[in-house]
Amino acid sequence: MNKRDLIGKIAVDACLTRVQAARALDAFLEGIRTGLSRGDRVTISGFGSFGVLHRKARQVRNPANGKAIEIAAKRVPRFAPGNELKSAIKQPSHDGRPVSVKME
Repeated sequence: MNKRDLIGKIAVDACLTRVQAARALDAFLEGIRTGLSRGDRVTISGFGSFGVLHRKARQVRNPANGKAIEIAAKRVPRFAPGNELKSAIKQPSHDGRPVSVKME
């Protein structure tokens, strides 16, 4: 499922036009982006939580030549799924096969 498919699903499920569904999804994503950029944790009950992980600077070795490379410290987004989401993924799909989640 990609963003376009998700907008279509939101539009059908919430009885909205595709334009309204796209605006709602964009506002939702912008809210998460804004919260994470401030360093806040964004929690959606039953779904999961988004947070920011602070990675320290470190040295690694280049496997091609063995030279040490310095990797700078950085902040990276992190997602931790909630229990309801974990349970939903474990349930088989309508055709009896396990549900596969494909993130694009």
